[in-house]
Amino acid sequence: MGIKINRELCTGCESCISACTYGGIKIVNNQAQITGQCNLCGICVEACPVGAIEIEMEEIAGEAVDISQYQGIWIIGEHYNNKIHNVVYQLAGRGRELADKLTTSLTVVLLGSYLEHEIEEMGHYGVDEIIYIKSPVLRDYFNELYVNILTKLIIENKPEIVLIGATPIGRDFAPRISKRLGTGLTADCTGLEIETETRNLLLQTRPTWGGKIMATIKTPSSRPQMTTVRPGMFKVPEKSKRTVNIRKIEMHLNEDDLSTKIVKIIKKEKKQVNLEEAEIIVAGGRGVGSKENFKIIEELAKQLNAEVAGSRVAVELGWIDSQHQVGQTGKSVSPKLYIACGISGAIQHRVGIQNSDIIVAINKDPNAAIFDMAHYGIVGDLHKVVPALIEEIKRIKSEEEIKK
Repeated sequence: MGIKINRELCTGCESCISACTYGGIKIVNNQAQITGQCNLCGICVEACPVGAIEIEMEEIAGEAVDISQYQGIWIIGEHYNNKIHNVVYQLAGRGRELADKLTTSLTVVLLGSYLEHEIEEMGHYGVDEIIYIKSPVLRDYFNELYVNILTKLIIENKPEIVLIGATPIGRDFAPRISKRLGTGLTADCTGLEIETETRNLLLQTRPTWGGKIMATIKTPSSRPQMTTVRPGMFKVPEKSKRTVNIRKIEMHLNEDDLSTKIVKIIKKEKKQVNLEEAEIIVAGGRGVGSKENFKIIEELAKQLNAEVAGSRVAVELGWIDSQHQVGQTGKSVSPKLYIACGISGAIQHRVGIQNSDIIVAINKDPNAAIFDMAHYGIVGDLHKVVPALIEEIKRIKSEEEIKK
């Protein structure tokens, strides 16, 4: 792997030098030149205005794979308390679109017990097939069982694409399966597309280098193409009446044979913030000014029956707890309404809110990047705008109450 500079295209503009924080590039005779300080982060590639810089990837030698044998898209389902995780429905929506482009089938694989009702519901979301691996032992998550069973299934069925939710559980078993299969895995994807030229390559996009650049990754010579996708990146599709084939495989597993055992499941007493399923979110950023000032954000959220969120800066400054963080290093959300108060709109944050139905931005800087994606923008001091909104909401509520 290395950085290559096209001498014919390079103009010596020094844009790459400004972008590189490691001193990895210098200008010699009006041409960019890589130094020994380069760490191959790739930020210079994005910074070059004329496309003179590219990263050369070395081909890793391995056993040749006949990719023509691989067909279909698989979603590995996840559940808790006999309820399928919402990210599975989100992946079903995007998976259906990808499957239609490839003119192939979409399958959901579930390992569990007592999921019959959930499977019936899952069948209304655009999938062609559901593979249900059933055993009482699979009511809970066991790493070794998931890895062993899913690896065997993938080898036998040869799906060309495998999608997994980037949940704590998905992040645990996905890399182990990819290692056993000898294929790559792109983690925490925020975008999935099919390459139009080849019609069979999955373009897997994810933020990198602290969210400063977006990398698109391809797996041209190995299969399956595996990726984990952050919850909240895609919308749950509308229900459909598609005919679904259900394959139920009864497995006789013995819990005593496992190397690990679940002794007790302890539920946290602390209320967990469910930003990923919230319909309305009110978020604050650096512009809020202090932890004390976050009270007006909380009050606006209370009036709207919304969840409270914060940018990475607000979390790092201790103004709000980390479980409320939205963005590339926090949670990706898709509410019906997202109100961003005092948030500048760095790429890391925009990635996390891009699937919101309506984004309202309040910021006193008219050039703030958040306005580029906001559906409605209010240029003004949030400490004046938000209290005015709160009072107006209270007035409307009071009038509605009188009418009743």
